[in-house]
Amino acid sequence: MSRVLVPLAQGCEELEAITITDLLVRAGIEVTTAGLDDLPVTASRGTTIIPDTSIDTVLDQTFDLIVLPGGLPGADHLKEDDNIQALLKNHADQGKYIGAICAAPKAVAAAGLLDGKKATAYPGVLEALNNEQIDVKDTAIEIDGKIVTSRGPGTAMDFALTLIELLEGQAKRDEVNRQLVR
Repeated sequence: MSRVLVPLAQGCEELEAITITDLLVRAGIEVTTAGLDDLPVTASRGTTIIPDTSIDTVLDQTFDLIVLPGGLPGADHLKEDDNIQALLKNHADQGKYIGAICAAPKAVAAAGLLDGKKATAYPGVLEALNNEQIDVKDTAIEIDGKIVTSRGPGTAMDFALTLIELLEGQAKRDEVNRQLVR
């Protein structure tokens, strides 16, 4: 069974955080949500989310995927958090998947992991970094090696299904998709 870490920063986009977590769990994937602190997370639209644990308790654990929900100021908190940056770099060094949606690709870029890669994000987010090494695309989902990025709340379901396919295969993606009655 695949293991996934979903870091939840104060001000994350709740639709993305919940959609990603929900669909991965439907696929039978073990998901751990971790706050950047020990507090309940107040998401960008005021929803309160209670993470499973805090990030400092999972620093030595192994995951198949780390996926970052976007939202502001959540993505900025992910970008500025030393533990998140270290986790992302270590995860990439191990050749494992990293996913980021909406504004969260800026956190992946801060770790230097989008240099020389194709990536997408909420319109204007990556462009504002003025990093000519990132090949910014306006696609709904972009996969470049082990980095998976997506545009925003409207692409969250397809993003999560793509992550399921990468971790568990097309059949599992199709099974979860059928449950969604799309």
